[in-house]
Amino acid sequence: MIRRIIRKRRPAPTLAGISLEEELALIRVELMYGLRVNREAYLRRKVDERNEMATRMREREPAEMLADLRGSLERAVRPTVVDLHSRRQARSTQDPEPA
Repeated sequence: MIRRIIRKRRPAPTLAGISLEEELALIRVELMYGLRVNREAYLRRKVDERNEMATRMREREPAEMLADLRGSLERAVRPTVVDLHSRRQARSTQDPEPA
């Protein structure tokens, strides 16, 4: 006898999983770009991303994750050096406007 294994389709998450902020963002995308966003597909992707993140966190050491996070933050945010002393001097040398 041949047994067939039928993979059950994963049920779509309920639409209650979309936060108010996300729903507003989806509506904004629909209005601005004239697109139709499939809420079920959006929720499936959200669940998949959450599961993937949980899997990544279980597989890695906290120190390693922290080092990666620091590196990505340093690459994303370039430090801006502002010389406040020179800015104060530049303002004081200018004549104030008459009232």
